Amino acid sequence: MTKEIVNTKKAPAAVGPYSQAVKACNLLFVSGQIPLDPKTGELVSGDVQKAAERSLENVGAILEEAGTSFDNVVKTTVFVKDIGDFAKVNEVYARYFKKDMPARSCVEVKLPKDALVEIEVIALLQ
Repeated sequence: MTKEIVNTKKAPAAVGPYSQAVKACNLLFVSGQIPLDPKTGELVSGDVQKAAERSLENVGAILEEAGTSFDNVVKTTVFVKDIGDFAKVNEVYARYFKKDMPARSCVEVKLPKDALVEIEVIALLQ
């Protein structure tokens, strides 16, 4: 079994010693994406829905770079700063996952850069 590192400039560079994603066998493991704008490096804050959208756009760019899509995501983990934002994040999440929903966990945590949300996924490769 081999692994392949996936990187794209369409998503923010890793802010620590990890890769944006790793391909292994027929799976893609996407590292948690906080809502950093890949062009400016600015953190989207103040609005959890805009933050969730930015995080999911970053995930989407990595999925695309790896040759897969949201349709092939089998598991997500959503980390939120405030579990009270769960419903707002769900509204955005539902725009990206429309059918055959992946398995999911959602937990309240303290996030890097004091982000409002972070989202990681595992996807099948096409």
